[in-house]
Formats: sequence, structure tokens, C-alpha cells
Amino acid sequence: MTSWEVPWMKRRAVACISASLMIVMAGMVYLVLTGENGLSRPQPRGRSIEVIRLDAAETRDLGWNPDGLDAVFSHVARLSTDALMIVTNGQVVGAFGDLSEPYNVHSIRKSLLSALIGQQMASDANPLRLDATLQELGIDDSPVQLTELQRQATLRDLLKSVSGINHPAAASGSLQAEIDRRLGHKENRPGTVWAYNNWDYNALTTAFERETGTGIAEAFDIGIAQPAGMQDFDRSAVSYISDASQSEHRAAMFSMSARDLARVGELYLNHGRAGGQRVLADNWVRLMTEDFTETGIGGLRWGHGYLWWLPGPETGLPEGTFWAWGLGNQALMVIPQWNTVVVHQSDTTEFWKRFVPLVRDEGLSGEAAIEQLILSCRDAAARETEYCTEHRFITRREFDQLISLIVAARTGNG
Repeated sequence: MTSWEVPWMKRRAVACISASLMIVMAGMVYLVLTGENGLSRPQPRGRSIEVIRLDAAETRDLGWNPDGLDAVFSHVARLSTDALMIVTNGQVVGAFGDLSEPYNVHSIRKSLLSALIGQQMASDANPLRLDATLQELGIDDSPVQLTELQRQATLRDLLKSVSGINHPAAASGSLQAEIDRRLGHKENRPGTVWAYNNWDYNALTTAFERETGTGIAEAFDIGIAQPAGMQDFDRSAVSYISDASQSEHRAAMFSMSARDLARVGELYLNHGRAGGQRVLADNWVRLMTEDFTETGIGGLRWGHGYLWWLPGPETGLPEGTFWAWGLGNQALMVIPQWNTVVVHQSDTTEFWKRFVPLVRDEGLSGEAAIEQLILSCRDAAARETEYCTEHRFITRREFDQLISLIVAARTGNG
């Protein structure tokens, strides 16, 4: 049993700090628009969210600078972050918010699907053949069918996001313009062009369920959640998004708590083992850092392999780091060199209530809808509203700054 299974209030060294006090101490202006643009605004109202920290000596023993972590938690207190968790050597170094509350993790679902496939690969009875083609598996689509060349893509191509297939998909959101730019509307030879493409992941979900004969919820519960000792997951946390007018393949969505996401990260840190049991295949943990594609994006999304992102060297994160990302900057980061897992979550419920009508009813693109919602909190009358204080969209620049502060809190301990 790791220390963070113990009820929070029974921990030996717990410091509970009002987030609003940290905001006052920081006295900083922050940026609200995306990484390409910077628009400053006054401080939001303080939020009273519990912060849990080890004492300074224990923090240093685990390789962290206490003052640097002060800056980390001060920063998230000014965002709409609902949970932040840093775990090193199995100990919670610091945490913010309710770690037991499940939130929609959005595209982290893809890394969880990768873990499920890795779990199947560890089984002697594994029915999945990663080099099997879609044609061999009987995977097609409707109402638009795949071409003969597209049916030559393999499950491994889907896992590596190199199927080259540009096909309408459920839950594509604002991705289509980028998919069109990378793949065009022609046939691409499988394995030659990388694109972050929801069709790949949805078709991979279909293949997994058909070949294993097990739904995603049951498979994750039995294969991952139970062996990893998750505390908040149940099968109702998995739901599906479907759009038969676009594709027959569904998107399997997850809601998970911060501490359960951290269990997934710990599983990877422990080389696929939990409680003395092998959960993931021997080579699964290293595949994403050895068999990946450079994306051309740079920064935190420099590389992508087996449905995990790899940060570039300019981020300051050590080599071998990989992470899962979802809308609203949901994040699960695994940093083997530091023996550390970082989880960041933001409840996107209120954002989503505003985002969907802008796309569905007003015809805005996903990017335009996000920008409009970000800019809406610049208005003086809106700044103090509950949405802009508690629920607004966390921008890429703000999230990148959070990661930079985490790096500084670790590398500045010397």
C-alpha cells in the first residue's frame, strides 16, 4: 500500500493552505489567451481549495524545492484547476483540490485505451494481433467505406496514429482542419503520415471490443482498475459518443479521479506491475518512448507514440518522459527519471455547456468557439462571475507555464 491510500487527514505532515492567501502573496498578473496571443487581466477572486503538502525536509528528501512548489500551487490557484497531484517515490509531495472526484478526462481516453491494449498483450490468451490489417479483421466503415489501400492499415498503425486515413469520425471536435492539412483528401500509404486522428482511435476501440469480446468498461475494470488498486473507478465511468451519420465507430469516453489517474501513471513507473502482478506487457512501458513519431509541433507535443505524447528537450523535462493530454489541459505525466507522476484536472462541465451551442447552433469552428469563450472573460462585468473565476478554459500558455514551474521546482533543488 502506498502512502496516498491513507485518508488525507491522517497524513503525518499535512499543510492546509487557503488558495486565496496564496494568490495575495503572489500578486501576479496572468495570461488568458492561447500560446500565440497574450492578453492580461486582473486577478480573479480567490478560491478556498485545500492544498496538501509534505513538510520542507521531506519535500527536499524527495528531490523537490519547497519554494518552487509554492510557486506551482500559487499558479494553479489562479487558474480553474480542480485537481493537481504530484507523486514521487509513491508519496504525495503536494496536492490541490478533491482528488477523489471523477472528471471527464477527454482525450486521455486514448492513453487509457493504449494501457488496455498493453494489458491484453501481457495475457497468454491475448487475441489482439497488432500487425493484423483492418481487412483481415473485417474492419470497415459506413456510410463512407474504406478504400482497398486504407484497409491495409494495421492495428499498430492506428496505435501510432499513422493509418493515413482521413474519414469522418465521432467526437472529432476541432481536429478536422488539422487532419485535413496533414492527410489531405487522398489515399495515403499506411504507416507513412502521422496525424492526431480520432478515426484511428475510435476504430481501434471497435477492433479491441470485437477481438477481445469485452467492452471497454469491463476490460478496464478487470484488467487495469482492480490490479492497480483504483479507489473511485466503476464501469459507469465509461460512456460512448457515436454519430452514425459520420462513422460506425464509437468514441469510448472516461471520467476518472486524480488519484486513479495517478495509479495509471504509477503502473507505468513500475514497469507495468502492480502489487507484484504483471499488468502491462514487458515492453509496453518503453514502446512509446522508442517507437514514436516526431509531430512537428514541438514543446510538450514534440513526439507521439502508442497514444502518448512525448515532450521535447526545450521543455526541461527529462528524456523518457511521456504524458497523456485531454481538452481543458487534463494531463497525466509520467517522469521515470524523477520517479514521479503529475496529474492535472479541470472540470470542463460549465465550459462544455457554453462550447457546444457555439459550435452546434452558431456554426463556429472549435477553435473559434474556444477563443470566444476565453475572450469573454476579459469583459469587466464577466471577470467576477463564477464561470470566469471557477470554470473558464485553461489556456495552453497557462498550462505550459505550470509545467515550467514544476520543472523549476525540481531542477532548482540543487
